[in-house]
Amino acid sequence: MATALHTFTDIFNTEIEYQGEVIPLKKIVIPIIQRDYAQGREGADIARVRMRFLDSLYRAVTEAPVTLDFIYGDIDQSGIMTPLDGQQRLTTLFLLHWYAAKKAALEPSEYEFLKCFSYETRYSARDFCNLLISFEPSFAAKISEEIVDQPWFPLDWMKDQTVSSMLTMLDSIDEKFADVPDLWERLCGNAISFYFLPIKDMGLTDELYIKMNSRGKPLTLFEHFKAELEHKIKAVDPDVAKRLMHKIDLTWTDMLWYYRGDDNVIDDEFLRYFRFICDILCYRSGGSPQGQSGDEFDLLEKYFSNTAESPLENMLLMEKMFDCWCDLDSTTPDAFLTQYFTYEHEAGKIKIDDRYAIDIFEDCLRTYSEIVGVRNRKFPLNRIVLLYAIVIYLINRDTITENQFIRRLRIVNNLVQNSEDEISDSENRSSGNRMPAILRQVDSIMVAGVIDISVEKNFNQFQLQEEQAKLDWCAGHPELEESLFKLEDHELLYGQISIVGLDHPDYFSRFESLLACDWDAVDCALLVAGNYGQTERNGWRHQLGSSFIDAAWRNLFHKSANRGYENTHDALIELLAQSESFTNEVLQNITQNYITECEVNNLFDWRYYYIKYPSFRLGRYGKYIWYEFKRKPYEMLAMWTEISWSSNTRQPFLFEIDKKNIDRDDNGRRLLYSDKYVSCENNAFVIFAVETGEEVARIDIQQTDNGIDTEDRILKGRKQLPTLLKKL
Repeated sequence: MATALHTFTDIFNTEIEYQGEVIPLKKIVIPIIQRDYAQGREGADIARVRMRFLDSLYRAVTEAPVTLDFIYGDIDQSGIMTPLDGQQRLTTLFLLHWYAAKKAALEPSEYEFLKCFSYETRYSARDFCNLLISFEPSFAAKISEEIVDQPWFPLDWMKDQTVSSMLTMLDSIDEKFADVPDLWERLCGNAISFYFLPIKDMGLTDELYIKMNSRGKPLTLFEHFKAELEHKIKAVDPDVAKRLMHKIDLTWTDMLWYYRGDDNVIDDEFLRYFRFICDILCYRSGGSPQGQSGDEFDLLEKYFSNTAESPLENMLLMEKMFDCWCDLDSTTPDAFLTQYFTYEHEAGKIKIDDRYAIDIFEDCLRTYSEIVGVRNRKFPLNRIVLLYAIVIYLINRDTITENQFIRRLRIVNNLVQNSEDEISDSENRSSGNRMPAILRQVDSIMVAGVIDISVEKNFNQFQLQEEQAKLDWCAGHPELEESLFKLEDHELLYGQISIVGLDHPDYFSRFESLLACDWDAVDCALLVAGNYGQTERNGWRHQLGSSFIDAAWRNLFHKSANRGYENTHDALIELLAQSESFTNEVLQNITQNYITECEVNNLFDWRYYYIKYPSFRLGRYGKYIWYEFKRKPYEMLAMWTEISWSSNTRQPFLFEIDKKNIDRDDNGRRLLYSDKYVSCENNAFVIFAVETGEEVARIDIQQTDNGIDTEDRILKGRKQLPTLLKKL
């Protein structure tokens, strides 16, 4: 017989042709061999599936009717149907119709047909269905609680998974449909329908029936997802749907099997990569996943249903993004990525931050969409961009040579590493959602090898300009390309080399030699070459180098909102010009010569003190406070922390004179002696009375007309301050 559309109310007494006879369908029985009813089970994944199904039923009775697809079953000569596929849906419809009938306080004759639905999995499930029909809930409490309190309900029935699941589902139905006043009328009005096909018409055997229903386990979230995916994409293009579902079951599963978890399934891995693909679809359409549902079923509806904007195009892109990992010849994704990524500089490879896994594909399969702390992604946006670049290459592998791939991916990696502020998909950030433009730029770079200047607001503009300059430079200096790449991979540069520049290729190796020395010695020698410090946007916090913390040097060597980057560049070039290679001894000679020159000429600017006296250099974040650097360079504070004041902050001139009496309660800004305290001003040490705050004495520092000390104020302070304090 042909398939026919039915509702739960009219399926009973439907006439079915059986061996030449017309037999009315009198009863639906869930057989012993079937698994338990699962839609009401506990667990987050099951709850999501349950609520999604109830949401669709709710929309059917409040908005537009819905058809639940095929239900297959075998009908015997007496008119009893045993469902092959559709047990879960039929059971939920049974419970929904029971709820609607009781809510409407109908006469029993109107819902008599409910007695034609039963379970034979266990006696408890069978008896529960029978007794439920005659039970009249008050709706004053949870339905499940009322039922459990009934004398006819033995407590050991709770051990029956089908019964306990039905109770949970009844409570969920009540929560969802309590506000639908005419629920029964809408159910009887064909709001929810399904196609019924007898199993004999399908040509299926009882043996196959047994195999399909013998495992006794509830469907997993992934199985529900696959069924929903197939349903959605079939409605868009049946042929493409058939091809995709075949690949999910075979080639894609085989590829992902390498990454299976301890549970020996690839469900989670598939779904995480699916979410990555959906986010890419979102970005490519100009949107952002921020504030949108990340539920797999919602994503199916948004991108792959016949109501989506470009469902077929999305289906084909998903196919390519899976296929590309399956088409790696005889190698695995892991082996492929290891071939091109490294944590140290290697010719022909891309250096990545050692915080991240070399196998970025596995990283995606393991962590995509997971959040740690306060909204921190385990698989951050920069990794999304890099993985996307790799996928674009793999999809277009037949038109991109291996050397082109490596060179272009290096460009993308450099851009990613130097666009932390720009890589954003949130409109709440000052940079806005740049991911759509960033992915367009990646497309241009990876496919055509071109940095597209017409793409607005994508990666960091300074880095884009540098990458174009390096492309042009390499075209004219192909023999020096590898030395440039080695410079890019320096731990303090990670792709941005403008601090060294392209004018002096011989400085590439000199830079590496210089920064291989003791960083404290580098700090001092660089300051001899010029005031290389930078001023942060607040105007009072300044950045210098550090003997231990690399972040200080990275801040200095990368173009930012700080003022003075050019000063750092000029001082570095001046220092690099002084030697073909550097050692600690070379640097110490440079600084000692500077100290000697200052002392011979009796000219002691602030750099002299910083270089000569180690206590000026805390070895921390290289942060200093100057409120009026140009007018008052000697009024400085050395910071212990990266951002704010602390008790370990110090006025370095005072600390060098008498560190035992530095006032930590005043954040190290003064020396404290019972009833007196001493501060350092630009041209004097000033003594104040603690009680009144009045100046009581001062030690003036001789200076030039330009405000440069002509005497070492630290030596003078050490000599005169103790004597002066005794006199006061």
